[in-house]
Amino acid sequence: MKLATLPNGTEDGALVVVSRDLTCAAPAQGIAPSLLAALRDWARAEPALRALVQQVEAGTAQGLAPFDSGTILAPLPRAPQWLDGSAFLNHGRLMDQAFGNPPLPDFETHPLVYQGASDDFLGARAPLVTPDESLFIDCEGEFGVVVDDVPMGTDPDAALDHIRLIVQINDWSLRQPGPWELKRGFGFLQAKPSTGFAPCAITPDELSAHWRGGRVCLPLRVEVNDERIGEPDGSEMDFHFGQIIAHAARTRRLTAGTIIGSGTVSNRDRAAGSACITEVRVIEKIDKGAPERAFLNFGDRVRMECALADGTPLFGAIDQRVARP
Repeated sequence: MKLATLPNGTEDGALVVVSRDLTCAAPAQGIAPSLLAALRDWARAEPALRALVQQVEAGTAQGLAPFDSGTILAPLPRAPQWLDGSAFLNHGRLMDQAFGNPPLPDFETHPLVYQGASDDFLGARAPLVTPDESLFIDCEGEFGVVVDDVPMGTDPDAALDHIRLIVQINDWSLRQPGPWELKRGFGFLQAKPSTGFAPCAITPDELSAHWRGGRVCLPLRVEVNDERIGEPDGSEMDFHFGQIIAHAARTRRLTAGTIIGSGTVSNRDRAAGSACITEVRVIEKIDKGAPERAFLNFGDRVRMECALADGTPLFGAIDQRVARP
């Protein structure tokens, strides 16, 4: 099942069910006014949404219309909570190697997770508006999951049963203020502008065998100005999504609609490339002694897409530009 959100003048937008080939969609307002509302009432909403999927695929759904990803909002334009992990340890190891940082004592046993802003997510074609190129603008290709209500103390295996949807993410980052903010001890704020999302949130069954062990076992292609910078595979995620969810829920419950990100997809094989410019730069620093690739400038374009080997689309593509205020 593929779900998306159209603009309708409200903060949460209007829920639509999208065909598997992403060519058409039908409104789901008779089932739930928004995706967030559906997640809060998933036991009732899911069967009705799946019935609507059958009508969409048959071409009989009421209100069926072409699906235009150019005007789409993020699947959840806002969420109760946005938690982003750093579950691909290769990325952290490269950072430590490049800058001579000692690894954290529990680096391989406890996932890193921070709480980001969740009030203003960007649609797949929405530009990133940022005040200044000198902030070292970067993209970050990730996968993420959306959960229903997760009780406090849920263990990792049980946490996997709370995953309702999977999303594809561009976690925009401003690298210049990041180290300064971290040194102050309170984490990211200015370094993390609004996060971008691919057009559709999908249920795990859409991935079939590619959803294994709480991981999206597919490559995520990342391009900057039509140049491939990487196609790392999500299967190398060291902490699976159940472990990240359980870590976040250790001392509190998570409410329906909470989004949990994987962190930058990163592979040990250098041939896979990278999902963010910073990783490209640190590899250059390790291999050549100094970074060469520049961060993003106004007008630069970032495209990210995860598809099946035969080209079948899954989430749809993120295709965003960096824009002046």
